[in-house]
Amino acid sequence: MSMHPEKVAELIRTGLPGAHVQVLSDDQTHFTARIIAPQFVGERAIARHQRVYRTLGELVGREIHALSIEALTPEEAGLDRPA
Repeated sequence: MSMHPEKVAELIRTGLPGAHVQVLSDDQTHFTARIIAPQFVGERAIARHQRVYRTLGELVGREIHALSIEALTPEEAGLDRPA
C-alpha cells in the first residue's frame, strides 16, 4: 500500500499544530519532508525527528518505507524575521 505525500503532510500537521509542512515523493513510499514548527525550539535534531516519527506512528516502516526529514524552527527557517 502506498501513501500520497499530502496525506503524510496532513498527519504531520495534525501532530504538530501550526507547523508548515511540505512532503514530496516520486514513488509514494520514499518521502522527503521539510517541517517548520515552533515545537522544535530548544530540541536537538534527533528529538525533532522522533517527534515527527511519532506523528506518523506505525506507517513508518510500512506504507512509508523511507523518510528524509528537514526539521527547522521558525527562526532557523527565517519565518520570524520582520519583512
